Amino acid sequence: MRERPVRRHPAEGVLIFRDQPTIVFVTICSRKRRSQLANDSVHNALVESWSTAVAWLVGFYLIMPDHIHLFCAPNGEDHTLERWISFWKRRLRRQLRTPEALFQAHSFHHRLRRDENYSEKWEYVRMNPVRAGLGSHPDQWPYQGILNELPWWN
Repeated sequence: MRERPVRRHPAEGVLIFRDQPTIVFVTICSRKRRSQLANDSVHNALVESWSTAVAWLVGFYLIMPDHIHLFCAPNGEDHTLERWISFWKRRLRRQLRTPEALFQAHSFHHRLRRDENYSEKWEYVRMNPVRAGLGSHPDQWPYQGILNELPWWN
């Protein structure tokens, strides 16, 4: 029996099957895990960038001080997830006029397998500010939202 190769990093890319839904859960950390993301200027710039970078559509998102969680789905087959993320990261950096990168080079992503995963993962993500002591109820956290409905279809 062949052994699986040991990976130092997750495999790149997202498998997209035309006859199945594709919703991807993405986590992107700030550079050096600095607490620099949870503020109005970054929040507004991210929403603007995601609204312009429509190769992938953002559903639910949550911005923590040192990382971002979002759910997204492809809006066509022209751009890989990695290319889309690179595009809006560059755009955000220009919008905010920051001298250095805001984010780590790589991100973590996972293609969801079932409809229940989307709602379960979103409920878990929504509780991040509460678990971090940033509020007593998830709705109190101002740096979250939904930009597009990402329906699960068959």
